[in-house]
Amino acid sequence: MPADAELVLVLTTEADQERAEALARVLLERRLAACVALRPVLSLYHWDGQLERSAEVQLLIKTLAHHFGALEAAVRELHSYSTPEWIHWPARCSADYGAWLLESGSHANPS
Repeated sequence: MPADAELVLVLTTEADQERAEALARVLLERRLAACVALRPVLSLYHWDGQLERSAEVQLLIKTLAHHFGALEAAVRELHSYSTPEWIHWPARCSADYGAWLLESGSHANPS
């Protein structure tokens, strides 16, 4: 994979399928993500001193490293949570997937 096609994976959750799809669509339309995988999850966590249990939708966002800052800004702007989950890590992929990723994210539109 070319050096300028460094893959980054980002994990976040949204409150429901509709919000998750809406967020994913905007990220894809802005070309900040090449792919967003959605999956329903049951989350247990502490919030405001309480143990919470929520059905959520997890988003696995696949992006290029050079879109990372703009992606984070967009997620924080558009997310329905005041404190969205934001977990990220660099990843490796096959050469052909990397080429597709580079092509998918090469025409970023920051609007």
